Amino acid sequence: MPAQFPLHPHIVLLSNLTQFNPMLYLTGFPGLETVEHWIFIFFFLMYLMDISGNCSILIIIKTNPRLHTPMYYLLSFLAFTDLGLSVSTLPTTMGLFWFKSQGIYFGACQIQMFCIHSFSFMESSVLLVMSFDRFVAICYPLRYSVIITGQRVIRASLLVILRGPIATVPIVFLLKTFPYCGSRVLSHSFCLHQEVIHLACTDTTFNNLYGLMLVMFTVVLDLVLIALSYGVILHTVARLASKEERLRAFQTCTSHLCAMLVFFVPMVGLSLIHRFGKHAPLALHLFMANVYLFVPPMLNPIIYSIKTKEIRHAINKFLGLRKANAES
Repeated sequence: MPAQFPLHPHIVLLSNLTQFNPMLYLTGFPGLETVEHWIFIFFFLMYLMDISGNCSILIIIKTNPRLHTPMYYLLSFLAFTDLGLSVSTLPTTMGLFWFKSQGIYFGACQIQMFCIHSFSFMESSVLLVMSFDRFVAICYPLRYSVIITGQRVIRASLLVILRGPIATVPIVFLLKTFPYCGSRVLSHSFCLHQEVIHLACTDTTFNNLYGLMLVMFTVVLDLVLIALSYGVILHTVARLASKEERLRAFQTCTSHLCAMLVFFVPMVGLSLIHRFGKHAPLALHLFMANVYLFVPPMLNPIIYSIKTKEIRHAINKFLGLRKANAES
């Protein structure tokens, strides 16, 4: 359980059994209340970059017929999940730092944690499908257009994307059946299942085991399959005749590799801290949770804009058209 910290004076700690829809309390950064307006500006800029960057990717792919290919359909799914992850935390984070609104009803907390965890599992699934796309493109280039079609990519993406939300429903729904007692204060500006479950004053073994199995059969399984895909990719690339061919083949995977590391490293780190770092400093819990939720949606549009030539050209063309229209 995260370390305790000083509370705002107006928060009253409640005890005994909970009501049906109790009020939970969110917190920002304990000890930094005097500079919360600067923290608000920082988070506002991050949300601005998250939302504008991913919306730009979606608009560029939608309006450019040359990008209506399987690889860019997958990039659209990735931008959509990043956008959903950003919007999921926006109401409570901005409400806390701008309006000093710390209370959140349990039902609203359930909805938020469902969205956060669902979009996280969705992103893991999309990264898995993207790794398979790169596997076929490099290992079976002559059969790529036959194996990877737009219709198949959309079907596969929808199938793996729905896996996360469907599997998340039971674990979130069961939280309402538990009694809650003692402190109902969360240590983040948003709701996470790993933290809310610790507030229950009853046996939560099923939820804990279900949550662990859910992570194992989604995120961990996806990570293992992605690692296997890249193992075969590296083996195939190593067999290419020239250094230039090897470099060119591997460069097609750099943007996906960067997006994968940006997503999985903070997620695994946060999961390990919640499960095995109960006595770790609160600042470490806060740092990992915020990196896990805010950094990937912000960096992915930048990574793909820099590393993907077609996206970069589309952006330059779009900016060139706007400049030409402004001059005329």
